[in-house]
Amino acid sequence: MSGSINIGLLGLGTVGSGVVRILEQNGTAIAQKLGQPLRIKRILVRDLKRHRQVAVDPSLLTADPEAILDDPEIPIVVEVMGGTGAAREYILQAFSRGKNVVTANKDLLALYGKELFDAAAVHGVDLLFEASVGGGIPIIHPLKECLAGNRIRQVMGIVNGTTNYILTKMSREKRDFANVLHEAITLGYAEADPAADIEGDDAARKMAILASIAFSTRITYPDVYREGISRITVDDINYAADLGYAIKLLGLAREDSEGIEVRVHPALVPLNHPLAAVSDVFNAIFVEGDAVGETMFYGRGAGSLPTASAVVGDIMEAARNIAHRTSGRIACTCFYDKPIKPMGATITRYYLRLIVVDRPGVLASIAGVFGDREVGLASVIQERMLGELAELVLITHRVREQNLQDALQMLADLPVVKEIACILRVEGGETR
Repeated sequence: MSGSINIGLLGLGTVGSGVVRILEQNGTAIAQKLGQPLRIKRILVRDLKRHRQVAVDPSLLTADPEAILDDPEIPIVVEVMGGTGAAREYILQAFSRGKNVVTANKDLLALYGKELFDAAAVHGVDLLFEASVGGGIPIIHPLKECLAGNRIRQVMGIVNGTTNYILTKMSREKRDFANVLHEAITLGYAEADPAADIEGDDAARKMAILASIAFSTRITYPDVYREGISRITVDDINYAADLGYAIKLLGLAREDSEGIEVRVHPALVPLNHPLAAVSDVFNAIFVEGDAVGETMFYGRGAGSLPTASAVVGDIMEAARNIAHRTSGRIACTCFYDKPIKPMGATITRYYLRLIVVDRPGVLASIAGVFGDREVGLASVIQERMLGELAELVLITHRVREQNLQDALQMLADLPVVKEIACILRVEGGETR
């Protein structure tokens, strides 16, 4: 074997510790596959004295980023520190000094991807980011290379394990959202401040990355429509199950003649769809291409070792490119400028739960409003009485979002409609 390839690690938190563990445990096999060993030469940390999740030689630790960025013997920089401030600065500096970069930073890519890819291209180096979406699930590489011969029709998936855990628990144990969220925080499945997960922001960043690759056009985090799961109730989960659906927080990206739609929101998914069976903290990404048909990628979407698995895979790819003098060969593929469809232009089916006055003629009034806005009703179920009120559950036919929103605005003004309790989209069936 030839000499080792040195790595500079920016961060030693959850993912960084996993990278250290994998390189220690599997170092011999990795060296055999590459033809040369990988060696962590330096690790950037904020606090040199802090207790670590993994044992490392203290001499490897530094609080000075220049100890990595200015070292000519480190050709690969691995950014696992997170955030969009210092991480962005360090990556750009690494590029300017001819270093290849591996990152797991979805926030950074979803906002500044174009800047980073342009800088990598200028300096002829690699920017690899498999771990930014789906943890240990291979999805970036398949989209960029294995499925590159396809015209991708849609990417749809469960890309946030926290929300999937919460919805799974609510469904299985009939517990309300707040109760399960508290448990998820206690068990470490959710952050102390869970807003990024439960409001759909984390999933939206991941969908911006996937949609950019799938449709070869630049999509950033602000382009993604998003709703969270905090208003989902056990009643809605039970009604969905009775109708043959599971409720999941879905990320969806589709292309049609009007442009690209990218959105994140809770949705009813048919129980016979593969995504409906994805439970607990697992992720799954469903891809439809014109040549390959339907494929699904499934596995652990977060965690120290699963995410580090993807990081190490990228490190190995960067090392191979260095060995064969092919760094920088994987360029950004966002060469189109396709329009992003406004949410009002999207078309799908809807689940609605209304609280109405229980008297004759109410359903006719509601149906009249929907008819005026060209919203067709596929089914109407009166589920239960609430004193003098009734709870109606409705499923629409496929309809343009703006038409539905116009109808709901009119319904809110009807004296017989006391509350529009829940609005959810229905996905996973026919899209055309």
